[in-house]
Amino acid sequence: MRTRLVHSIAAAAAVLTLACGPSGDQQALKAPSQSAGGGAGVAELMAARGLSEADVTAALKTYVPSGKKDDYYIFSSGGQSGQVIVLGIPSMRLLKYIAVFTPEPWQGWGFGDHGSHAILEGGDRHGQKMRWGDTHHPNLSETNGDYDGQFLFIGDKANARMAVIDLKDFATKQIVANPILESDHGAAFVTPNTEYVIESSQYPVPLGGEFEPIENYDEKYRGAATFWKFDREKGRLDPSRSFAIELPPYMQDLSDAGKLVSDGFAFINSFNTERAIGGNMEGRPPLESGASQNDMDYLHVIDWKKAEQVFLAGKAEKIRDFPVISLETAVAEGLLHFVPEPKSPHGADVTPDGRYIVVGGKLDTHATVYSFEKIKALIDAKDYAGTDPYGVPILDFQKSIEGQAELGLGPLHTVFDDQGNAYTSLFVESKIAKWSLKDRTVIEKVPMHYNIGHIAAAHGDTVKPRGHWVVGMNKWAIDRFADVGPLLPQNFQLVDVSGPAMQVVYDAPIPLGEPHYTQIVSADLIEAIDHYSPIGTDPLTWQLDPRATQGGKERIEREGDEVHVYMTQVRSHFTPDTIRVKQGDTVHLYLTNLEQARDATHGFGISSYNVSLSVEPGKQSNATFVADRAGVFPFYCLEFCSALHLEMAGYLLVEPTGGGGAASADRTDAKRHAAR
Repeated sequence: MRTRLVHSIAAAAAVLTLACGPSGDQQALKAPSQSAGGGAGVAELMAARGLSEADVTAALKTYVPSGKKDDYYIFSSGGQSGQVIVLGIPSMRLLKYIAVFTPEPWQGWGFGDHGSHAILEGGDRHGQKMRWGDTHHPNLSETNGDYDGQFLFIGDKANARMAVIDLKDFATKQIVANPILESDHGAAFVTPNTEYVIESSQYPVPLGGEFEPIENYDEKYRGAATFWKFDREKGRLDPSRSFAIELPPYMQDLSDAGKLVSDGFAFINSFNTERAIGGNMEGRPPLESGASQNDMDYLHVIDWKKAEQVFLAGKAEKIRDFPVISLETAVAEGLLHFVPEPKSPHGADVTPDGRYIVVGGKLDTHATVYSFEKIKALIDAKDYAGTDPYGVPILDFQKSIEGQAELGLGPLHTVFDDQGNAYTSLFVESKIAKWSLKDRTVIEKVPMHYNIGHIAAAHGDTVKPRGHWVVGMNKWAIDRFADVGPLLPQNFQLVDVSGPAMQVVYDAPIPLGEPHYTQIVSADLIEAIDHYSPIGTDPLTWQLDPRATQGGKERIEREGDEVHVYMTQVRSHFTPDTIRVKQGDTVHLYLTNLEQARDATHGFGISSYNVSLSVEPGKQSNATFVADRAGVFPFYCLEFCSALHLEMAGYLLVEPTGGGGAASADRTDAKRHAAR
């Protein structure tokens, strides 16, 4: 791709030179003719649209012709949508939304498919259906500290949940609810071989969800770091082999796992060491100001490998049947240490060699570079500067750091390239600062539009960064795009960092929610399937569904008041295409897509029954519903599949019984809810 871009830019430069002269004199550009377009030259097109040579260069760097593919995938959180967003680099084309915590009808997620219902129900909390989420921090599975392209994990800040996505088919396979937390933020971050997926709390609560007055915050409220054991063979988190470590009631934030020399440790920053609780209408300061008084908060340093041994030795207590290593045990066993960090930090990023942890403080102007070697030596020597109110040892700040980089206003997150450089987002300045890890000096800054939050680089948080591309994730768009009312999209800006100067080359609106974090992985690591095989595969088990239907064996079977429909799809008809049931019957639909051709996806949508299925080639999709309303209900293929797509339809005929109408519907109400 890079060679192709270089040749394209060289060709464009030659055209520009011929059109404008060696100096690029804009006066040499002739006014475009009325027909400027298909036959117009580059110079005419540039003049017609008011484009500079820098604009054209940026366009060439990001242009991916039809039929060509991107070099990288971006996996982004979808914020309040509860989903994951997938884009390509360098084109910044939107490729897919992955349905996770929120029903999504195009993928049939939560609209009739029993498999998706079961996954969503795995994330229900306290008997309450949870059908939205606030996704924040996707993390790819790793092998030896680098992405392996197999799985993606994503946390739900609002409801303390974790999801597993299989990248063979870009589909969610599992959602687990954290039984002891009510919110998270440092989720999901993986250890170097994906032994564990780390989920740390955001807002302290009494662990397990019991009520306790806010005035008892210091004594009864706690945070926790949860280490979810990942079974790679099954592709699932294993709660039975997972555990948590109780933490003081500071507000834990982002986390990162050590790598190489720091493998076995996890680093979580925090804010609100003041333990402010708000109460601005009860005579107390607002939480915002109360939590911003101290000059320092605490970087949490956790020895997770030692914690694992403590857990396996049975030294954890149970809270709501989940193993939790108490704060007292964590201190006694040397699992938890604190290092002061500049106030209101947001980002704890381990360098590719694992030797340093970079922390940005939103209310500071520095990125602080901590030395793992120094931290480990202080821990081994028990050289402490004191303890916090809960007995956690505190290391000396100056003895723990390698130094600080003076970057500018509002440093947040840091990622790395393959040349020894770091890139830090500056929220207040709305810039990206490029700086040298070696001497901690700023090399260059580039403006972002506007209020950059997170930042990502190609493999930029692994042991093998790729360089070339950085993405700034901007919270505001303001004047970047066409007006769409007061709720504006977020703005991803693609930055080329491969040359002597950083160049912003693309603005990409993200209209689904407020994204918070992305990871950028080389496309050659993703091995996605293009159809399910054998025909009738259950995408959750990757096995042949026992209810899969072969062509020629379609049928409808009645068992009492339950009707089992064994249906197939192939361009361009359903078999059977007429389903006759009685009002009050429970209908079990087993739908098999017989296609094996790439992109030969079908769907199933039915009027008035809230059933929507996406049935990709070879896939088995099943739905159950109660036919509680008499009438005639068309069903049809949702995905335009052939010239006869509109004819790919049929009818559900629900014959009234017991007089029909509202009274009969009332009698089936309980049954309907049980089926769903």
